[in-house]
Parts: sequence; structure tokens; C-alpha cells
Amino acid sequence: MMSQIFIFIGALFLVMRGATLATRFSAQLAQSYHLSQYAVGFIIVAIISILPETFIAINSAIEGVPSFGLGMLLGSNVADLTIVIAMITFLATRPLKVESKILKIHALYPFLLMLPIILGLDGHLSRVEGFALIVAGCVFYYLTLKNAGSDDIPLGKKVGRTKDFIFLLLSIILLLVGAYFTVSSATQVAHAWGISPVLIGMLIVGLGTTIPEFFFSLKAIKVGHDTLAIGDVLGTVLADATIVIGILAIMSPFFFPTTIIYVAGVFMVASSFILFSFMRSGKIITGKEAFALLVFWLTFVLVECIVNL
Repeated sequence: MMSQIFIFIGALFLVMRGATLATRFSAQLAQSYHLSQYAVGFIIVAIISILPETFIAINSAIEGVPSFGLGMLLGSNVADLTIVIAMITFLATRPLKVESKILKIHALYPFLLMLPIILGLDGHLSRVEGFALIVAGCVFYYLTLKNAGSDDIPLGKKVGRTKDFIFLLLSIILLLVGAYFTVSSATQVAHAWGISPVLIGMLIVGLGTTIPEFFFSLKAIKVGHDTLAIGDVLGTVLADATIVIGILAIMSPFFFPTTIIYVAGVFMVASSFILFSFMRSGKIITGKEAFALLVFWLTFVLVECIVNL
């Protein structure tokens, strides 16, 4: 039993470390092409940030527990939209500035997050529904990139693209290894403790996979790039809710407990509406609003524990 716990902790560390490094080197690669802050945060870095969730979701499908992957994805999204935004606001020691570009491009953002919820109301996701989610996510990303523009984003020292690319590949290999052992060890630990694997995926693994976007966003706000930080979080959430869930459904159409949708799914959509209402109020996110987001996440954790224990 203890050996499985140590394997789980070690695997989750590999996932977080690999994702953090992958995010760093992908950002440096994007910087060398002079993409806009928003394009880098919302698209380039966000795509790399979803790799841990993607690899874990794929492995959960291979292991025959796709509901573990779905719970992890929704739990991760709730954490991104609440506790991650809250923590970077607290650590910034100032309100986060929200550009009108974010509010304009994301007018329909919370409604897009409803798509997997609506499709999953019957407790089943088919390959057709998975394909629809992927198409919706890709179209939104395309439109965002098309309207993003370009500028320079001094996130750090520029190094050679070849070196960045090599380190990016090595980071992804770390992610792959960590993702494989995360799913297998977490499932065994859950069965040994007599609790739902979905709960571990949703709260522990889901929270762990937010580490890359947290550190990247924290680094961005320290140099005044609030748009980059917010774009990374929002981009990761949208990709998880559409593209990654779509990949999971295409690989392994599955049935799952509807409580995942009715609790985690509803909390995810609600948190997006709350966050955007905060961003529209003065185009900043204040410390008081960050505290409200933190309380909302703690409420989510409490409800999930009551439902799953």
C-alpha cells in the first residue's frame, strides 16, 4: 500500500515537473516568433499546459477508467478558474488588469464550457460527441489566433530554437512517464482506501495538473504581463473542456456517474461566469474577488467530498 502511495506521489511530481518545463520552453519558442502576449498565453502555452491532463486522460481510457480522466479534467478546470486566479492575484499584491481584448474575444466563453455538460447530461459521451467537442475547441482557437495580432513578449532570456525544442521534447517524455504511473497508482490507492478513483482524479490529480499554468502565470504577472497570465489559464480550461474531453470520448466512448456533470460540471461553468463578472467590473480582478474565488473552490471541494465519500 505504501509503495503505491510513493509511486503515485513520484508520478504526480514527474507530471508537474515535466509540464512546468514544457510550458517554459514552449513560451521561449513562441517568443522567438514574436507572437502576441495573448496568443502565446491563450494558445501556445495553454496547449502545452494541457499535456498533463491529455496524457492522464488517454492513460485513463487505456486503463479502462475514463471517468477518472473526465473527473480530473473538470476538477482541474474548476481549480484553474478559481484557486489559480486567486493565488496569482494574492501574490501579485495588486489587482490584475484585464484587457478589453479578453472580454471581447471571450463573450461566449462560459457558454462554450457548457457544451461538454450538455452532451454529458445522459451520463455518456460518444465518438460523435467527442468529435463535436474537438471541432468546437479548434474553431475557437483558430478565431482567437486569427484576431490576436503580434507583439514582443520578453519573458526571459532568448535561447536557440533548437535547444528549446530539444528540451521541450524531453519535458514531454517526463510527462508521458508520469501520466502512465499516475493513473495506475491512483486507481490502486483509491481501491485500497475504498473511495472513488474519480474523487482522487478530481481533487488531487486535478489540482496537481494546474501547477504549470500557475507558475507560468506567476512569472508573467511579475513582469507586468497580466494578459499573458489570464490568457494561459483561460486557454487551458477551454482546451480541457473541449479538445481533451473530445479526445477521451473518441478513444473510449464511455458511461460515467452523472454526478460528475451535475457537480463538477456545474461548478466549472458557474466559476467561469463568476470570474468573467469580476473581470468586467472595472476590468480588474481585486483581492476581495480573489478571496471569493478561493471560497468558491473550497465549497466545490466540500461538496465533492460529501457526494463521493
